[in-house]
Amino acid sequence: MAQQILIDKLLMACVKQGASDIHITVGQPPVFRLHGRLRRLETKVLESEDTVSLMKSISPERCQRELQESGTSDFGFAFGDKARFRVSIFKQRGDVAMVLRLIPTTYLAPEQLGLAEVVTKMVMRPRGLFLVTGPTGSGKSTTLASLVNFINENVDHHIITIEDPIEFYHYHKKSTVNQREIGVDVPSFSEAIRRSLRQDPDVILVGEMRDLETIEAAITAAETGHVVFATLHTNSAQGTVNRIIDAFPGNLQDQIRTQLSTALICIVAQQLLPRISGGRVAAYETLVVTPGVSNLIRENKTFRINSAIQTGGKFGMKLMDDSLFDLWRDNKVLVEDALARAHRPDDLAQRIVNYKRGLLEEGSGNGDEGEVPQ
Repeated sequence: MAQQILIDKLLMACVKQGASDIHITVGQPPVFRLHGRLRRLETKVLESEDTVSLMKSISPERCQRELQESGTSDFGFAFGDKARFRVSIFKQRGDVAMVLRLIPTTYLAPEQLGLAEVVTKMVMRPRGLFLVTGPTGSGKSTTLASLVNFINENVDHHIITIEDPIEFYHYHKKSTVNQREIGVDVPSFSEAIRRSLRQDPDVILVGEMRDLETIEAAITAAETGHVVFATLHTNSAQGTVNRIIDAFPGNLQDQIRTQLSTALICIVAQQLLPRISGGRVAAYETLVVTPGVSNLIRENKTFRINSAIQTGGKFGMKLMDDSLFDLWRDNKVLVEDALARAHRPDDLAQRIVNYKRGLLEEGSGNGDEGEVPQ
């Protein structure tokens, strides 16, 4: 029983300290990720039997079997009413290791996350593909949960989520929410999307567009009168469009460009940075698919998407580097953290230098972005 107490203590400490992840592996104590940095706990170094018993204390039978058969398994579980965790158990050097990601039980409103107003307008559209992209651990799940909750609180829709595993639990508010877990409720993403079209959905959330079949099914669902949310591991809006098109064989790419140009409504690419005052803050690149952007996608001119975002401020569009600049200017992040995440760090660095020089020359300076020499 001693080991069971240990896992409970670990989970409790994780929730209390606001850590985002717990890493458990042989040869070191448990490790927390706090505000993006790894911290070892001051406890005993874990041995092989420790990690096995920790794994067994929380893993369902089917996941333990899957671990034996394929060397890895993922699942979600609730820690009382305090939090949920998404867990990945895996083998490394013949030993068992695991990573537990804390999933908060409360939702932040879109404006608390710093999402532009245009984003909440977009999710109220009757149909279309809405993509949230970014590297692992950039808060994509949190953004999607916030947007799904926003719909749930404001309109009477049928929302189906397809996840691997289920992360945030959604309860029926104004909407009806059905959540399906891969491997438990349905065998695969693409199968679940196809089946969901017969379940009278208004909104479908696809945890991840992992393969060609899933991308295809998601685009088709978006075309046939549903709002489809999905995630991809890409860093920019322009890169996301290219990634989707490149996933298809050459002879299908023209057709996909046409489909995507009509199905896509919005891409939000995001990254998390350490906030100066503690915690973390997100930087967002926002692409709203206007008729002009739609033409660029259809005509294979995706290299012009960035300049479309740059000139699309009146539609609520914004480039990642502009978002990073604003966070730095508003004293929310350190200059080195902003530059580390920038798509064009040299340009951003020059812009910051110019801005500081402008302030010095003005003597006081009101910091109006429009007056910054580019």
